[in-house]
Amino acid sequence: MKLYDISMPIHEEMPVYKNDKGRRPKLTFHKKVAVDGVTSSTLELDLHTGTHLDAPLHMLPGGSAIDEVAMTSVLTACRVIALTELEGEISRSDLEPFEVQPGAFVLIKTRNSFSEAFDPGFVYLGLEAAKYLAELGVKGVGTDGLGIERGQEGHPTHKVLFEAGVMILEGLMLKNIEPGDYKLIALPLKIIGAEASPVRAVLVQEKKATE
Repeated sequence: MKLYDISMPIHEEMPVYKNDKGRRPKLTFHKKVAVDGVTSSTLELDLHTGTHLDAPLHMLPGGSAIDEVAMTSVLTACRVIALTELEGEISRSDLEPFEVQPGAFVLIKTRNSFSEAFDPGFVYLGLEAAKYLAELGVKGVGTDGLGIERGQEGHPTHKVLFEAGVMILEGLMLKNIEPGDYKLIALPLKIIGAEASPVRAVLVQEKKATE
């Protein structure tokens, strides 16, 4: 069995959406062990910074919050597909050749995974592609962008997926991940009433039986 950490490291200089300084995390040490005998700190963190899971409440009035996410939704089999040559919008026709199955949790690897800074022109999931995945009945969609969509008025990609009960996982690091089947572990913090949560996302690759 192999484990792959696909989470972004959290630090004050990490890439954040639109390079918005207000989204940068801040770790403040109130006590340090060398002086106080104990280390104690506080983390200020936008819930959509780094690798995180969005809940329907993020975009839908009356949508469920992050503490209501079923653990089986994010502790599940998943499939990594690669569209690393693509630029701009991921369309329905880009996804159709992969023959994604109903109930799948799909992680989409793009050129976003090879950038260490926020790219305003990052690859995103277009509305028609979102409708296609929603119609298929997938369990979730993961992206290596800091957002699953890029500047679409009204956030239609989020809404189409949420209305179909599809989970949205953003900010994945898939640079060193080969396409294929894995088990995904991406448990959010149990923050009552919140619309999102950071996650420590991990892929598990089961050892293949010896032939």
